[in-house]
Amino acid sequence: MNIHTHPEGADLRERIAALGPWFHNLDLGGVKTAPDHFLHDYPANKFAGFSAALPADLTGKSVLDIGCNAGFYSFEMKRRGADRVLGIDHDEHYLAQARFAASVLGYDDVEFQRLEVWDIAAIGERFDLVIFMGVLYHLRHPLLALDLIREHAARDLMLYQSLQGGAPGDFTAEADYEFFEGKAALAQPAWPKMQFIEHRYAGDPTNWWVPNEACSAAMLRSAGFTIVAHPEEEVFLCRVSDEAPKQGGAVYPAGGPA
Repeated sequence: MNIHTHPEGADLRERIAALGPWFHNLDLGGVKTAPDHFLHDYPANKFAGFSAALPADLTGKSVLDIGCNAGFYSFEMKRRGADRVLGIDHDEHYLAQARFAASVLGYDDVEFQRLEVWDIAAIGERFDLVIFMGVLYHLRHPLLALDLIREHAARDLMLYQSLQGGAPGDFTAEADYEFFEGKAALAQPAWPKMQFIEHRYAGDPTNWWVPNEACSAAMLRSAGFTIVAHPEEEVFLCRVSDEAPKQGGAVYPAGGPA
C-alpha cells in the first residue's frame, strides 16, 4: 500500500475522529476508522467472503462505485490496478471521509463526486465494473435504479449486494401462470418477494425494502443482467446481458427520499 507522508499518531487519530462517525472501518496508516463497528471489521470481513469472484487484475479497467460511502470498495479496486475509479454518494459526510482516506492511502487519482444513482446518465460514461453494494434497499424505486445502471453505466460487470431477508434460495418462476394456480405459486416461501418498510428498520428511515434472495436474482435478470457468480447469499456478480431488459427498462427519472 502506498501511504503518503501524513500526520501520524495523535494528529491522524484526531482528524479521523473529527470526520466521524465512520461506517467503513478503514485502516489508515495503522489507525482504524471504526474499531468498535457493530459489524466488526466491516466491510473488509464482508469482502473476504466474495473477493475471489472479482477479477484479480483490473489493469486498464474503469470502475463506478455507487453509494461509495468512505471508499472501501473504490480503494480495493484501485489496489487491483483499475485505471479509473469514480465513487459517488449523496452524502457529503461520507465523501469527505473518502477524500481524506484517499489522501492518506496515496490514491489521489480516485475521484469522488456527490451524485445520486438517478444522476448516472449525466456522467456520460460506461464503466467496465459497476459496484452497487448496500444501496438498493435504501431506494424508493429499486428496479428503476437497476434499469438506469443497465442503460447508462454498465459496460460489462456489476457487483450487487442488498440487505436480504425471508426464505433463502433461488426460485425461477414459470413463464406464465393460470390465475388460481398463480395464487398458489405466490404463496410459496421462496417466491421472489420484497418486504416494504413503511416506517423504519434498524432505526433508519431510508431502509425501504428487504428482498429475499430469489427477488434479488429475479430483479437482476429483469433489468438485463446475467448472473455469473453468487458467492454468498446477498452478493451477485452479473454481466450485462445481450437481451434487452424486460419492458424496455427505465422510462422516467425519479428522485430519492426527502
